[in-house]
Amino acid sequence: MHAPLHSISQVIGQDRAVATLRAVLQSGRVHHAWIFSGPQGVGKRTTAEAFAAMLLDPTTGPNLMGEIEPDPESETQHLLAHGNHPDLHIITKELAEFADEARVRTGKQITIAKDVIDKHLLQPIALAPTIHADSLAQKVFIIDEAELLDRSKSDARTQASMLKTLEEPSPGSVIILVTSNEDRLLTTIRSRCQRVVFGSLDEASMRRWLDQAQVDLPSHEEAWTLEFAQGSPGRLALAVDTGLYEWSQALGPELAALEKGRFPARLGSTMTDLVGAWATAWVSERKNASKEAANHAAARHMFTLLGSHLRRCLRGAADGDELGVQRILRQIELLTEAERHIATNVQMTLVFDNLAMQMSEA
Repeated sequence: MHAPLHSISQVIGQDRAVATLRAVLQSGRVHHAWIFSGPQGVGKRTTAEAFAAMLLDPTTGPNLMGEIEPDPESETQHLLAHGNHPDLHIITKELAEFADEARVRTGKQITIAKDVIDKHLLQPIALAPTIHADSLAQKVFIIDEAELLDRSKSDARTQASMLKTLEEPSPGSVIILVTSNEDRLLTTIRSRCQRVVFGSLDEASMRRWLDQAQVDLPSHEEAWTLEFAQGSPGRLALAVDTGLYEWSQALGPELAALEKGRFPARLGSTMTDLVGAWATAWVSERKNASKEAANHAAARHMFTLLGSHLRRCLRGAADGDELGVQRILRQIELLTEAERHIATNVQMTLVFDNLAMQMSEA
């Protein structure tokens, strides 16, 4: 929905993170390992790529305003703009599709496979850079969704395999772990990294992002989408790209019945149908994608949608209506319980039907 960024001056709504990175660039002393941590979709990977673009470019230096920037017309920026820079390595779970072993290629991509880390981090970081330049870094590795490196911290073989490299990487190499759940990373991983914290964007920043991304929505849909996004451009893009506004319209009559204390007979089945259709479409567009992972992702979107609706109801509760407030708070608790059931692979239809019944009884 928007062009790739190659300067942190273009990052919207993350002033503290940008100031931290500018100070690093100004000092000329770059730590070898970083964690970019914060909510999903707020610009962590975008900032990591912009930071990498500046680290790799020998033209990076003070501009006429005294700000550290690369020459936008440099050879490095040209390579980055076309995705051809050989020393920028962006590592995602989807790289499993190109693994040498069939079992990895056909896996469900629920985690970032150890084979992916071996092939795209541990092996290339030990090699000389392809381009030798007088830049702040010779090679940069960005691991997106780093919380997916292992299923659990009690069996963290992939993270364990990275420890020595994170402690003593090849000279001139920088590693950036991008994560929305830093607690999933081993303490020994975190202790080796500098940390940059990202937060949700305010409304003014979100509207700036909309303008920059050239997203044009009808006013009623824009208002709903901004509220749903909760300060996350990534969540806003998700809502637009997957039609979550249409979900809200499909659920509207059932949610209205729920608000009036009536049992919404079709709420459970409507949620199941919407989630199932989204997951099926998502998998059909991606080779080797996991239907289980897609169902979980779609269910998370549904819970986010319902949570946004309940918070709106909570804000609109009449003054003094303590019973009404308690009812909505109980429904939010039920939503959290349903999320846990989905996470433990309870059948989706049962979870949504049970949720609808319990929310009406609340």
